[in-house]
Amino acid sequence: MSTTGELILDTESTVGESDQSASLACPSCDLVFDVSDLADGETARCSRCGHFLTRYRADELSRVMAYTVSALILLALACSFPFMEFKASGLESMTTLPQTALQLWRNGMPDLAFLVAAFIILIPAAVLILNVILVGALMTQRPYAFLPQLGRLIFTLQNWSMVEVFFIGVLVSLVKIAGMATVVLDISFWAYAAFSIVFALAVSSLDRFQCWRRIEGLSRS
Repeated sequence: MSTTGELILDTESTVGESDQSASLACPSCDLVFDVSDLADGETARCSRCGHFLTRYRADELSRVMAYTVSALILLALACSFPFMEFKASGLESMTTLPQTALQLWRNGMPDLAFLVAAFIILIPAAVLILNVILVGALMTQRPYAFLPQLGRLIFTLQNWSMVEVFFIGVLVSLVKIAGMATVVLDISFWAYAAFSIVFALAVSSLDRFQCWRRIEGLSRS
């Protein structure tokens, strides 16, 4: 084990029926490892290909819940205040985050408007709300029958969230617009910037393997 808490597993697991929940197959090379002995903060990687396997944190659920609630608050702020203002030749224009999709709808592009709203607002919000339900159930040890389906839905929706892509696109556009107009970045812009970071932390802090292991443990209780 290195000083950074990274564990390179070099022994293939012999999986019995009693310890299957602590065994994990490498997604890249299918080598199976026993990851039941990970200490708090340790990360497991495949010894054959170096692929990331899992990370164990004793406070993972509390960490995810804190990030998730913070992200929801920031998203609510980002949708409630002006996003940015443009001033040029005596004319002023103000836009909000929901108006980015609404304006596309008004311009006769409802399909694109729906996709933009889904990728930057609706899907991220759904992921966060479902995170609260799942993590809340795991923290309170409630063995709800829908937890496996909820977990699959969360990990599927994460792939369709484009929060960081949208924000990078906004930053690129600002560079081009700055030479033509005065741009004022309002509260919503900074709230969404913070949301992009906290949302990424909320998603990345929920380890897939550890999550499924906890769900399986509840279903057996």
